[in-house]
Amino acid sequence: MRVLVVGAGQMGSGIAQVAAQAGDSVLLNDRAPEFVERGLGVIKRNLERSVEKGKLSAEERDAALRRITPQLEWVPFDVDIAIEAASEQLDTKLDIFRRLDELTPPAAILASNTSSISITKLANATRRAPRVIGMHYFNPVPVMKLVEVIRGIATAQETFDFVRALAVAHGKTPVEVRNFPGFVSNRVLCPMLNEAIFALYEGVGSVEAIDTVMKLGMNHPMGPLELADFIGLDTLLSILLVLYDGYKDSKYRPCPLLVEYVDAGWLGRKSGRGFYDYSARDSNGAKPAPAAIAR
Repeated sequence: MRVLVVGAGQMGSGIAQVAAQAGDSVLLNDRAPEFVERGLGVIKRNLERSVEKGKLSAEERDAALRRITPQLEWVPFDVDIAIEAASEQLDTKLDIFRRLDELTPPAAILASNTSSISITKLANATRRAPRVIGMHYFNPVPVMKLVEVIRGIATAQETFDFVRALAVAHGKTPVEVRNFPGFVSNRVLCPMLNEAIFALYEGVGSVEAIDTVMKLGMNHPMGPLELADFIGLDTLLSILLVLYDGYKDSKYRPCPLLVEYVDAGWLGRKSGRGFYDYSARDSNGAKPAPAAIAR
């Protein structure tokens, strides 16, 4: 299989890794060399850890890395499928789909890793709507087993069958969901995270209290505020805005504190600070929580 991954960030690099480990030939594309190099660095570290843990041989690691080729230029791509994994911004994704429609073979499938945006809307930016589909992996991609598979209104059955088989080949469990804002995963998850932020904003509990309640009381492996940091607060805000716009329901209104954190550039782990401070780990790796901004 020949796979193009557009976007070498957290999600794109993970998709490239699982595709390469499954034996696919992968082109990894991003808008700047440093982004691709950073993505390749993450992949190398992930594979090296798997070797150290005995889950992968050194030969398998090296073979997977050889299957990934950095691709910085927008030129004709001879691939079977292109998977877009750019930031969760509609205009960015529409531009990518227009370009992919011009630069990939007419028979190639165009998939989006979007976590909330309409597949029908993305397909309308192309001349191949029957071959456009959603393929929503979960973070961290090498670990998480789920892939939401989302048809647009014009997606062909053969496209769905191809992508479902590809997800299985990548070691994932594909689940078909309908093309509604947020699909299933983020329609359920993001309001919960937003409500946790409202609880912090309203002074119901501290960061540690809210996360501890959900971990010990609901058996969640990670508290909602820590999970929001892991996802990226800018990404969470973008998804909530899609939900709010799509359903016109106030229950999806983003918490003002989330908006203020994003305005401040406090985006979570990737920026070094969100609801936790990732720049000041103690000797045990714990993350002290910064004080919430006063209302």
